[in-house]
Amino acid sequence: MDAVIVRIGNSRGVRLPKPLIEEAGLGERVSLRVVEEGLLIEPRSEVRAGWDAAARLARHRDDDLVTESWPTTHFEISEWEWEAADLDV
Repeated sequence: MDAVIVRIGNSRGVRLPKPLIEEAGLGERVSLRVVEEGLLIEPRSEVRAGWDAAARLARHRDDDLVTESWPTTHFEISEWEWEAADLDV
């Protein structure tokens, strides 16, 4: 399929037919990169896609507390001092 590069302000753009956009799974935002064959346009996945649904599900299961256990560091053992909390709110 051929396309024409059109002027858009100081930039240039290519109009993509809707069926081609749908077939490629492109949304509102895309990722562009230069490859040996030319320019590659890929769907851009959102970094936190699905986090809201996962958080709601965790809350529904009453499992929304952070439960990761990290190893204790030397700093925490020998240097860290907890301050008493001021509970007069």
